[in-house]
Amino acid sequence: MQSRFLQRKTLTVSQELRNCLQNYGKCLHTSAALSSFSEREYLHKTRIPTYHFQASLPRLPVPELGKSCERYLNAQLPLLSEVEHKELQKVVAEFQAGKGQDLHKQLVEQDKANKHTNYVSDLWFDMYLKDRRSVVLTHNPFVSFADDPRPEYNTQLIRSANMLISSARCMKTMRDEFLEPEVFHLNPTKSDTNTFRSVTRLLPSSLSWYGAYLFKAFPLDMSQYKRLFNSCRIPRPEKDELFTDRDAKHVLVMRKGNFYVFDVLDRDGNIIPEEEILAHLQYILSDTTPSPEFPVSTLTSDLRDSWTQARQQLVDADPQNEKKLRSIESSMFGLCLDDDQPGDPNAITRSFLYGDGVNRWYDKSFQLIFTKDGTAACHFEHSWGDGVAVLRYIRELYKDTTEKPRVNPQTKPSANAGSAEKVQRLEFTLTPQLKETITKAKERFNEATGSLDVHYLQYLKMTRKNLKQFKLSPDSVMQLAIQLAHYQIHHKNRGTYESCSTSAFKHGRTETVRSCTAATAAMCEKMYGTSGSQPSVAELMDGLKACSETHGKLTKEAALGQGFDRHLFCLKNIAQQQGMSLPMFTHPAYSHLNHIILSTSTLTDPAVIIGGFAAVTPDGYGVGYGITDDQIGFNVTSYSACNVRDFISCCEKALDDIHSVLQSASKS
Repeated sequence: MQSRFLQRKTLTVSQELRNCLQNYGKCLHTSAALSSFSEREYLHKTRIPTYHFQASLPRLPVPELGKSCERYLNAQLPLLSEVEHKELQKVVAEFQAGKGQDLHKQLVEQDKANKHTNYVSDLWFDMYLKDRRSVVLTHNPFVSFADDPRPEYNTQLIRSANMLISSARCMKTMRDEFLEPEVFHLNPTKSDTNTFRSVTRLLPSSLSWYGAYLFKAFPLDMSQYKRLFNSCRIPRPEKDELFTDRDAKHVLVMRKGNFYVFDVLDRDGNIIPEEEILAHLQYILSDTTPSPEFPVSTLTSDLRDSWTQARQQLVDADPQNEKKLRSIESSMFGLCLDDDQPGDPNAITRSFLYGDGVNRWYDKSFQLIFTKDGTAACHFEHSWGDGVAVLRYIRELYKDTTEKPRVNPQTKPSANAGSAEKVQRLEFTLTPQLKETITKAKERFNEATGSLDVHYLQYLKMTRKNLKQFKLSPDSVMQLAIQLAHYQIHHKNRGTYESCSTSAFKHGRTETVRSCTAATAAMCEKMYGTSGSQPSVAELMDGLKACSETHGKLTKEAALGQGFDRHLFCLKNIAQQQGMSLPMFTHPAYSHLNHIILSTSTLTDPAVIIGGFAAVTPDGYGVGYGITDDQIGFNVTSYSACNVRDFISCCEKALDDIHSVLQSASKS
């Protein structure tokens, strides 16, 4: 049915394309006159409006029940004994033939009734917004920028000024639909062209995705971008709120836990002069106001119910408090000017992942953080969006600040900026009860962050380019190294989560790649098992290829909405809403699989030097990694139940052993 629908659509689009090509000369000279364009105000001007493809994006498919059950059982193979797996097969078969069919039918009907979104979107938002734990460590990750290649631009003042200006340019470019749409080009030489942009722009939005498809280009969902700026998570009873104020023109700057706001856009919506921005930031850096004894910002690190009550108490204590909260929440983003100078990757992770619990507003959609020496990072709240939108912003920001910086070492702050009047410092009225709440929140923050350990590995012997020469998926090798590291320490396979974007679909978020497979389990046994037999180089190479092929298949399925995790998550939710307790979801194997010991994610880009997140379970590891043509990097976190340094050491040994296999294979 879906393929016939696609055929009908592409036939319609083919006719539209022919019409466009017949008028190609006109196409080339047609521009999106959405508003006046100025190179000072915008990053660039796209030929295709930013959200042009949004209306015709395909919807995330609901997988077949039988396929999800089969994939679920396959994911359990390396985690269970043969007897345990046979027992689970009976539970799954009963579910598939019985209650599972009813639940699946209800899910499909719900999906058909909500064609504006996808079947998992609302539940996924609820998962984040109903969670009453602290967002710090539980959800919020960070990404650190690579340094500006010119050292003189890496000072705290110059870099923060340039990134603030470029962020304003990015915000305006996106809002006025001048930002180039996010498109995956299967063959860039044929689709990443002016012809593609000219032709698809003239197609109606309802058909535009299908036009791109004929070019073998795949537009991605951009709905999350509208929450990037001027947005904040607000604590509410039972379920938090996502708040956005598109009309706000100011930025929030934090230093020593003090709040400052000033307008970045003037009354006409234009970016104020760079000399004025520089003067405002210098004024804040020169302010001698000490850190508050009871920093309100610490409340954002607390348990959500406690923060909800405290926020209401702030509002009740003084009507001006609510206005100040709104000023923080509606600001373009948070810009944090820190006094510390973390000197190594581990200290950088601690600073950017959680900091001191004072100079942050953890509920902001994102915060740019600048250390004393100019090292910069983006820390973001996760409920509103995922790495795809954040990485695009980071990429645009880095490119603009390194290629077209508005502030240079010779730029002088404006002497007539009027910073004393235009920069407003926000102070809150606090009751004794609020002061006590802040003190307790800081104690909880210190306890939680104090138990987290971090460690980083830079590995230079093997790169993405090397692995591709052996026709191995670089990501599969990284995931195998993670499995091998865990196996060396714990001598067993455990539930593993690898995030995979489903942004090829309308309102797509993520799907799980279950990267602990029968193939990786076999390699763990071959390389570090207790059988005593020594596998040959050929056998080990066959194992590496099997891991690569299996991982590639799982990743492709996940990206196409054909994983099983989100499907079963929704079926379980419907069952719970109806008061049903089903063996499928109460069986220990389901809980065991979803107790994520290895939470993994990659974020590789030239603009990024390091990223990270906390382990999601007390006895697990949070494994951020990147692989480029120059190096491999692991950034791992864990709590006191695990030894992160042992894990990193085992990661290095696993990479060494894989490298040794590849070296031996190349000689044979």
